[in-house]
Amino acid sequence: MMSALMRNTVGAIVRGAGARVPRAGVRALTSTAAVRSDALFVHRDTPDNNAEIKFSFNEASMAKAEEIVARYPPQYKKAAVIPLLDLAQRQNNNFTSLSAMNYVAEFLEMPPMRVYEVATFYTMFNRTPVGKYFVQLCTTTPCMLGGCGSDKIVKAVLDHLKIGLGETTSDGLFTVIEVECLGACSNAPMVQINDDYYEDLTPETIVDVLSALARGEKPKAGPQNGRLTSAPHPTERTLTATPYGPGEHCVPEFA
Repeated sequence: MMSALMRNTVGAIVRGAGARVPRAGVRALTSTAAVRSDALFVHRDTPDNNAEIKFSFNEASMAKAEEIVARYPPQYKKAAVIPLLDLAQRQNNNFTSLSAMNYVAEFLEMPPMRVYEVATFYTMFNRTPVGKYFVQLCTTTPCMLGGCGSDKIVKAVLDHLKIGLGETTSDGLFTVIEVECLGACSNAPMVQINDDYYEDLTPETIVDVLSALARGEKPKAGPQNGRLTSAPHPTERTLTATPYGPGEHCVPEFA
């Protein structure tokens, strides 16, 4: 016969069948909701980006490409994929199209998928068309805190161009995006426009830069406040008084 203790135990097991009983020392696993996006990795044909649009290096780009490939042993010429993609993008109005990637793959005799892998990994390759002037606004901590702060620069740019982040002006001149640190923290806030850095910005100076570009001019890159590269500011901001001498502020017993 079954003892009372065993009957109680069996009954508890039966009653608890199907119930999830947490075990001591075991942590439950949680995960965030899956976010589905193919913006970076999946190609979708569009009128301005499909395999039917032909691309090939022009004479100047071909000469440069051959020079680049010659730096590598013949069996390792695929190592030139990054500089050749950059070369193709520069020729193709700052846009790395599907046709450009396919052409680079053929040029280097490598599977197209290997080129796609590189182009989708590095954000320097623009896989959607952008404006003539590609404005990258840094909003990470140093730029957010430095000078007037990146928030004011972002607002000045968007208000002046009358577009939002990730958009292109109707005349095709400017595309504006927000990016992570661009490595010019001592000159914050700053932006990158195509290959040039414009640093030590204020809302007024960034508007001046954009206006000059819109007029077809080439504004001077670098600091916009007159200082040389990242050298100290021309105006003295520290040690403006005579420093005290040894022992000047010591308590009497240590003087």
